[in-house]
Formats: sequence, structure tokens, C-alpha cells
Amino acid sequence: MDVLVIGANGTTGRLTVDKLAKKNKYYARGMVRTESQFGEIEKLGGLPVLGNLEGDFEKAYEEVDAVIFAAGSGGHTGPEKTKSVDEEGAIKAIDLAVKKGVKKFVMLSAIGAGDLSSMDISDDMEDYYKAKHAADQHLENSGLNYSIIRPGLLTDEKGTDKIRAAEVLDDRQGEITRSDVAEVLVLALDHENLNNKAVEILNDEEDMITALNRA
Repeated sequence: MDVLVIGANGTTGRLTVDKLAKKNKYYARGMVRTESQFGEIEKLGGLPVLGNLEGDFEKAYEEVDAVIFAAGSGGHTGPEKTKSVDEEGAIKAIDLAVKKGVKKFVMLSAIGAGDLSSMDISDDMEDYYKAKHAADQHLENSGLNYSIIRPGLLTDEKGTDKIRAAEVLDDRQGEITRSDVAEVLVLALDHENLNNKAVEILNDEEDMITALNRA
């Protein structure tokens, strides 16, 4: 399966490319903005492809079976950048997946993005959450086979392979490592229980596969 990772030069994106490349069943393609970023993707075992979410990136979809959207402007880049990347860029990526007949689309979102009324969102994060919510809704209505992964606060600690997962977590307090998020993104490509579903995830005590089976 050829998998395009959008946002491959980000921290979670690089971890995702690395995990894909280490599994014999996937061929990782990492979408980056400039050729100067090719070397990092190649070191991870992926094939770098050029693409800019704020421009035309249709060529990046050539020979692609599945997409993992791991791009994000971050919560502090300003409303215009947030909208152009996290909402409009994501929507273009989804529409291209529909056009190209992509078999699976995995979206990296944010905990609580499914129902903004359930979150106490600070003013500086409001645009980010609105963009994630709009992109998630577009994916849910696209007709694609999708999985939406909504992690809590991300950390750079070593992965644990221990999480809790649910469509809506009762307790959203906690953190999750970027490594564990990347692992869930990869697992979502083939995990039947995650087909056409959104799940929230945090680190906890349960084995990752067991937690995803229960989600």
C-alpha cells in the first residue's frame, strides 16, 4: 500500500513516515514543501514528494492508495495561516483523495474537535479548533473510508504503546506522546474498528490494540 503522509516534515509527520517505512506492508511517500527537505524523508526510508497545502499539490497523489494528513499550522500562527492549512488545505486534500479514488484517509485532528461546545477553548486556540472541526466534518461527509484521530496534549517523550481511546473520552485530562499518536495513525490504515470513525486518544494503561478494539 502506497501511503502519502501530508505534513511529513513536522515532528509527528516524520515519526509517521519512519513507522510506515519500518513495516513491510507500506510504502511511505512524504509530502514536503521544498526539495531541501527531501534528505530527511529519505533518511527515514520514505520517498519525498513536493506539495504545498496552500498551492497545487495534486501531483503528490500519483500512485497513492491511502493518505495520512498530519499537517498543522499550530495554534499560534495566526488565523489566516490556520485557516489556509488546517481547514482549506485539509479540505483540498480530502477532495483530491475523492477525485483520485484513495482507499483510506486518516486525519490527525485534536481532542474535542468533534463537538466544540464540549470544550473550554481559549481565545488563541479558537481559530485552530474551528478549522479542525470544519475539516473533520468535510471528511465525514466525503464518502471516503476515513479515520479521524483526536489526541490530547502532545509530548515528545518515548512512546509507551499504552493508551485509552473512545469516540468521546469521559476524562480528557492527560497527555499523549507524538510517537504513540503516529503509531495510531499508521494502525488506522487497516484497523477495521476505526473505519468511518473518530476517536479521542490519551496515554493510559491499556495496550494500544486492545484500546482501539474497544473504541
